[in-house]
Amino acid sequence: MLQRRAALPAYRAALSLLALVWVLIALDYAALQLTRPLDDWVNDRLLARHAQQRPAATDIVIVNIDQASLTAMQDEAGSWPWPRAIHAELLDGLARQQPRAIVFDLMFNEPDTFRPDSDQLWQASVSAHRGLLYLPSVQLADGIGPKLRDLPASLGLQRGPQADANASLPLLLPTVLAQSDWRGGLINFMADYDGIGRQYLVRRDVAGWTLPSLPVQLAQDQHWPIPGASRFTLNWTQPHTRISHADLYADFNREHPQRPADEFRDKIVLIGTAAPGLQDLRPTPLSGSFPGIEILATAMDNLQHGDWLRPAPRWQAGAWALLLCTALLAAFVFGLNALWLGLALLLLTLASVALGWLALGQRWLLPLYGPLVWAWLTYLAGAVQAWLAEKRRRLQAVAMFGRFVDPRVARQLVETGQLDRSAQARTRQISVLFSDIRGFTTLSETRPPEYIVDLLNRYFTRQVDVVFRHGGTLDKFIGDCIMAFWGAPADDAAHAQHAVAAALEMAQVLQDFRAELTDLHAEFDVGIGVHSGPAVVGLIGSPARLDYTAIGDTVNLASRIEGATKGVARILVSQATRDACGDTFGFTDHGMHAVKGREQGVRLFEPHAPATSDSRGNTP
Repeated sequence: MLQRRAALPAYRAALSLLALVWVLIALDYAALQLTRPLDDWVNDRLLARHAQQRPAATDIVIVNIDQASLTAMQDEAGSWPWPRAIHAELLDGLARQQPRAIVFDLMFNEPDTFRPDSDQLWQASVSAHRGLLYLPSVQLADGIGPKLRDLPASLGLQRGPQADANASLPLLLPTVLAQSDWRGGLINFMADYDGIGRQYLVRRDVAGWTLPSLPVQLAQDQHWPIPGASRFTLNWTQPHTRISHADLYADFNREHPQRPADEFRDKIVLIGTAAPGLQDLRPTPLSGSFPGIEILATAMDNLQHGDWLRPAPRWQAGAWALLLCTALLAAFVFGLNALWLGLALLLLTLASVALGWLALGQRWLLPLYGPLVWAWLTYLAGAVQAWLAEKRRRLQAVAMFGRFVDPRVARQLVETGQLDRSAQARTRQISVLFSDIRGFTTLSETRPPEYIVDLLNRYFTRQVDVVFRHGGTLDKFIGDCIMAFWGAPADDAAHAQHAVAAALEMAQVLQDFRAELTDLHAEFDVGIGVHSGPAVVGLIGSPARLDYTAIGDTVNLASRIEGATKGVARILVSQATRDACGDTFGFTDHGMHAVKGREQGVRLFEPHAPATSDSRGNTP
């Protein structure tokens, strides 16, 4: 019952905390996205590891305008940008090997006013190989662009039934070339909120018009699967095969080439740059400066194999967070050990990371880590709340049982958990002591009430100290009577000896107290009765008021024995108590006595100080 009473505030606090957690989680996943950075941070690191184990497609090759190429081509082509005749020669050489596609990741939006003949060579080469070639376009952030209706079909532009005929879009287009040679698409790589790019554009929807990205345009022509959304999440791989532009260009211009004549047959060849100086580097989960040409190759690789990543919806992560936090708080409410809960949550955290890793192999990107943040926050809040509730419960228990036992004993019982077990009403073997002031009614009639109250308070204080000193439990004051018992709440195998020892000291304290009462010395006396046996002990009463008490025949008989002391002895104990004490004390046998409520008499004994040879001789 004590635990139930203490648990009510804990239930209310847990419900309040749960409501707060639910609101915060709902705000997180519906609007604020507080935990998304953590999900992305962990998944980025898993993706970087995972990419190291994913071989790149062997039929996608990058012709890299690297720093070595810029240096090697300096004499022939000058500084960047090179004359477009260089690109024409490379295109011609690649086309001879019959690749599936040739993709340029270079912009051709402005004519070379100083080398128009070079542009003409480039235009001629493109026209000759337009069936192989794909060229990039870029959507600008602002500006005035062409009307979409005026763009050529080679860009893959599609017009919807509700398309706005006057819609326009600011674009960088390969305007150096004839519109019939513009086949390609957008290469915009859009960064997320944190500046890191994780997804690639599928299409750009504008006022009923649809403009595909370059990888998707290639995928359509190659009959590869295409994601249904407007973006897809990249599934990164190891670096694709890179061939230095300068090496390949030099080989194409040799009289007797050294490279295989079919090196690029049936392959997709991308021409671009990974040179830092040309600034085509982007932040990705793999690197803060990842080559744009490699991003383009990864997008094509994913589309070719249909193995782009499928992020799980964040609302599912929110639901998991709600379930996890609710389960944690329920565990705290039901009293599960916080240390074990923390260990379980740690294992769940490690398992979540492992699951996230395994899910990447199945092309799933799971936002598992935000829910874990909420779970850990809930765990910490729940642990603090449980600690405060336990502290409050212990203080309440000490305060309650401090009325009945020595407060130091109460604290010890609370710390060891014995008090929780003892609070449950159950039958225990105890020794019960009753001490009653003789002639109290007459005494109270001849003295002022204030005097009587002060007298009782002083007397009870000394006698209660004796009870506590001998490990007893103060049950109650009944008028001028003290009821105490031994054997509960703390287990006490020697409860009879302790009860008798307390009775003997109470008699001695009485003598000292009487010496102080010069006007009442002869009138003030007590009778003490002790009996040992089974009794129901525990918290008994209503929810509004509980008392730790003992009830049963053992209690009744102890009271009757106290009543039999008048005219016999100041202290009397039963046969059961005398037998339980063994040789600890000496006893005088006062024979059988009739007691109220019992048909048979009760044999009573008067205890004396610890046994000597003389006192043991008085013991039957």
